[in-house]
Amino acid sequence: MTEEFAREEICRVGRSLFERGYVHATAGNVSVRLDDGFLITPTDACLGFLDPARLARLDRQGEQIGGDRASKTIALHRKIYEASAATACPAKCVIHTHSTHCVALTLTPGEAHARSAELLPALTPYFVMKVGHVPRVPCARPGDATAAEHVATAIGRYAGAGTPIRAVMLDRLGPNVWHDSPAAAMATLEELEETARLWLLSGRTAPSLADAAIGELRRAFGAHW
Repeated sequence: MTEEFAREEICRVGRSLFERGYVHATAGNVSVRLDDGFLITPTDACLGFLDPARLARLDRQGEQIGGDRASKTIALHRKIYEASAATACPAKCVIHTHSTHCVALTLTPGEAHARSAELLPALTPYFVMKVGHVPRVPCARPGDATAAEHVATAIGRYAGAGTPIRAVMLDRLGPNVWHDSPAAAMATLEELEETARLWLLSGRTAPSLADAAIGELRRAFGAHW
């Protein structure tokens, strides 16, 4: 996509997410990988009121060359672009939100966290088809480089197992999702948040899809599960 189109799409998607409650206040960020660098929403910007001309512009090395000051999460976004590039789910756009139901699933008192833990089971066909596995990443302060390393490790681990991912969940913070475009990444986020809401409404007791059903989704739709 052209840079002009990417700027417009970032703002359109940001406004849509804000107006429908997927982001609030100045939480969340969106980036796009360009042929010669990156665009990302500015630090402390409200996604509902973005200006295409003021988006942060970075070169291939991540150095800012234009726009307002880049979100501090650019290091994490760049790590996702790098780590996913050789997988079956390469990132061209990354969206991070603090989506309520996803975050709520990481707040259970006394819940032991394991790096292999996933946010959700295979609850619905569209979750399996459109989102896939969502590994959880330990809580770290926003912008901490260790979170980026944990995410890169998860991307490599799942790709190596033949189940490439397009989302991770940062405990107590929110999901990062990626896809081919801002619109596609937004659709992935929507499916993830809706599935989290269903899981909470079920009291976390709904059974997972049967292995045979998951296998059929793999064969029919190329689901990465």
